[in-house]
Amino acid sequence: MIKNMGIVDRVIRIAVAILIAVLYYTGQISGTAAIILGIVALAFIATSLVGFCPVYKLFSLSTLKKGK
Repeated sequence: MIKNMGIVDRVIRIAVAILIAVLYYTGQISGTAAIILGIVALAFIATSLVGFCPVYKLFSLSTLKKGK
């Protein structure tokens, strides 16, 4: 797997995942929305940890700086 995510992209995804967790734990989201956003948060965390986004691959995108 070739990395296709830059550091800023990875940090933003982790921040969004944390925001979703905070919204869930404070009761701002619940039910189906909580389940869907929880899955999104898990995907964001997983892709951030490995530095590879399959959706970016489908569209030949990369936020990784050249030479890295």
